[in-house]
Amino acid sequence: MGMKKQSFIRGTFILTLSSFFTRGLGFVNGILLARFLGAEGVGLLMIAHPLLPLFITLTELGLPVAISKLVSEADARQDEKRIKRILAVSLTITGTLSVILTLAALLGSKWIASLILADQRAYYAMVAITPIIPIIAMSAVLKGYFRGKQNMNPLALSDIIENLAQIIVIIGVVKVLLPYGIAYAAAGAMAASVVGEGIGLMYLFSVFKWAHRENVKEKRLTVPSVSPKTKDRTLRDLLRIGLPMTGSGLIHSIYHAFLPLLVTRSLVLFGVGTEMATKQFGLLAGYAIPLLFLPSFFTQSLSTALIPAISEASVDNDSRLMHSRMDMAMRTALIAGLPCTILLYLWAEPLTTVIYHAPEAGVLLKLLAPLFFLHYFEAPLRAILLGLGRASTVMWNHIMTNIFEMSMIFVLGSNLGIEGVAMGYGLGILLLTVLNFFSVAKTIGFYFDFRIVLKAGAGAIFMTISSLAAHRFLLRMDLGQAIALTGALTVALIAYAATMQLTRALRGGPKTPTITPVS
Repeated sequence: MGMKKQSFIRGTFILTLSSFFTRGLGFVNGILLARFLGAEGVGLLMIAHPLLPLFITLTELGLPVAISKLVSEADARQDEKRIKRILAVSLTITGTLSVILTLAALLGSKWIASLILADQRAYYAMVAITPIIPIIAMSAVLKGYFRGKQNMNPLALSDIIENLAQIIVIIGVVKVLLPYGIAYAAAGAMAASVVGEGIGLMYLFSVFKWAHRENVKEKRLTVPSVSPKTKDRTLRDLLRIGLPMTGSGLIHSIYHAFLPLLVTRSLVLFGVGTEMATKQFGLLAGYAIPLLFLPSFFTQSLSTALIPAISEASVDNDSRLMHSRMDMAMRTALIAGLPCTILLYLWAEPLTTVIYHAPEAGVLLKLLAPLFFLHYFEAPLRAILLGLGRASTVMWNHIMTNIFEMSMIFVLGSNLGIEGVAMGYGLGILLLTVLNFFSVAKTIGFYFDFRIVLKAGAGAIFMTISSLAAHRFLLRMDLGQAIALTGALTVALIAYAATMQLTRALRGGPKTPTITPVS
C-alpha cells in the first residue's frame, strides 16, 4: 500500500511537531470557550458527554492499538495481504458497532440524561456530540493503520486540520447561539467538535485511498480469496489485543461517565450548591487539567510511535533496541516533564489569571502540578507494555487505579471540597505510574541512566532563578502582568534548554545498557 516507512526518531519528531501545533490550537479553543461560555458553560461541556467515551470504547473494541501492533508485525514480514485482512475486519466491526451505538444513544438520550447528567442543562450538548461516535471510530482504525506502517504524516496533518476546522466553527456557531442561552451555546460548541472530527476523517480517508491506488489495482478493500479460517484468525488476533484494551477503556469510560456526578455529589456533601459545584468542576476539568495536559504532547507523541517500534523490536527479539527506545522515552519524559511541572507550579495563579481570568483555578493547578509530573512517565510506560503485547496488564492496572481514584475523589472531595477532588485525581496518576513501572520492570527489566536526573535538576534550578528574576525585572518596568509572565516563561525555557545543551543531556544514552536492571 505504497507507504514510506519512517524511522522511530523521525516519526516521533513529526508527531511532536504536529502535537505542538494541535495542543496550541486546542488551547486556543479552550480559551475561546472559556471567554464565550465562562466557568459555568465549560462545566456544562464537561458534564455533557458522560457516556461518549464509553460508546467510543465499545465501538473501537481496542482495535486501534491492535491494528497498530499487528500491522507493524505484518509490515516487518512484508505481508501485505495480512494488512488488508486486518483493515477489512476492523472497518467492518467498527462500522457496524458505531451505527448501532449512535442510534441507541440518540433514541435513549432523554433516559440517559435523566439518569446520569449532573446538570440537566447539558442535555442539548450531549445530543449534539453523539454523532461524533462513528466518525471517531473510523478515524481510529485508519490512524491505527498509519501508526502500524510507521508513517506519522497523515496523523499529524489530520489532527491539525481537525483543530483548525473546530476553532473556525466554534467562533461562528457559539456567538450565534449565545443569546439563546448557555445550554444552546454549549451544544453549538459540541457540534463544532463533530464537524472538525468529520473533516479530519475525510482527509485520512483520502490519503488512504491515494496510497491504496498507488500499488493496488482493485479499489475495493475486501479480499475475496481469503478463506473463512484465515479471517477468523485475523479476528482472533485483533480481539486478543483489543478486548483487554476494551475492558480497560470500558471501566475507564464508565468511571468518567459518572465522574461529574461523583464530583458534584461529593461537593454537595461538603456543603456546596449544585450550580457552584458545576462551576468548580469546570474550573478543575476545563481550566486546570487542560493546562496540565498541554505540555505532555512530547511524551504522547513518543508513546504513539513507541507502540509499533517496540512491537517491531519484540518480533525481532532485539532486546538492545527495546531498551534503547525505552531509555529514550524515559529521558524525554524527564527532560520535558520537569521544567513544565516547575513552571506550572511556580506560575499557577498568574497563568490562570492571564489566560482564563480565573485566579481561583490557579489553586487547583498548583495542587495538581507536582503529582501530574508522573503522567509524563506513565504514557510511555503504557506504550511499552502495549508494544510487548501486555494489553491485559494495562487493563488491570487501569481498573485498580480507577477504583482507587474514585474512592479518593469521593472521600477527599466530601471532606475537603474541590481541592480534595484534585488531590484524589493526582493520587490516581501516582498509582497508575507506579503500577505500569513495575509491570515493565517485571517483563523486560528497566534500564535508566540516573545521571540525567542530576543534569535535569541543575537545569531546573537555573531555570527557576532566571524565571523569577526576569519576572521581577519586567514587573518593575510596568509592562503589565501578561508581558511579565510571557517574558519570565520565555527566559526560563531558554535557560533550561541552554543548561541541557551544556551538560549534553539531550544526547542519547549508551547503546549497550550498563545500568543494573530493576526486575
